[in-house]
Amino acid sequence: MQADRTGTELGARPVVGVLHPGAMGASLGAALKARAGQVVWAADGRSYATAKRAELADLVAVRDVAELVAIADVVVSICPPAAALDVAKQVNGHASAGRPALYVDANAVAPGTVEQLGALLGPERVVDACVIGPPAWRPDTTQLWASGTSAEAVVELFAGSPVEAHALGPRLGSASALKACYGLQSKAVPALWLALAAAADRYGVRDALQIELARDGVDLGAELAEISRRSAPKAWRWIGEMEEAAAAMVAAGLPGGFSAAAAEIYRRIEAGVGKGEDPDAADAVIDAVGHAES
Repeated sequence: MQADRTGTELGARPVVGVLHPGAMGASLGAALKARAGQVVWAADGRSYATAKRAELADLVAVRDVAELVAIADVVVSICPPAAALDVAKQVNGHASAGRPALYVDANAVAPGTVEQLGALLGPERVVDACVIGPPAWRPDTTQLWASGTSAEAVVELFAGSPVEAHALGPRLGSASALKACYGLQSKAVPALWLALAAAADRYGVRDALQIELARDGVDLGAELAEISRRSAPKAWRWIGEMEEAAAAMVAAGLPGGFSAAAAEIYRRIEAGVGKGEDPDAADAVIDAVGHAES
């Protein structure tokens, strides 16, 4: 397996630590089991739901982050974007010479955030990764793109798993840039549909809008129902992702307002409908979008 610039080798069966196994993290941990000697997670302070997901994925619990870092050759961070730096700082606080050999940041963060991680942990030890698709329980559904000097080592770890992994090259931030650009169409564009529906409701022209969009082959009701179904349970997480995407756009010399506006849309959804898995109707989501929290 590829060595990093410090000469550290992962070996044939590295120990992988996952921080922290939500739905996606648990599936990535399960996917890594074929190549890893062991996949572990830190149980201290985690919820029953997290523990159950890890158990179902057959991941091995260790006491806390300190113990995980002490035994892991590779640490995979997959958490809400706003927590990415704090998780890296926690790992760095327990790191010792040569361990962990690689830190894989699989969070939806801006390239600038990844550069901060590289400055903290050492750029040769950080692999920037973006995951596109649902939790990786079935083949041909989930893509992982990795960048950094050890990107190929991470790609190799996922070989033969349900995750189809690709290397983007040695530049830290490339994978996060890809995620930010992809997020413009997967999350910012859907937020635009919710915004236009909320505005049409406010002005009393939704029916007329639906008629005109139908002339263009767009079923507004179906679009809103699908977007609402997807966004309601995940809005709390998409807020941070869109804020990071906005930072990525601004750093590239482009307007960040698209993603920033999407972040506000999802903030309103979280405030209005919470994490409901199945809101009664798209109207509940659109009503939340049209009414800022007072």
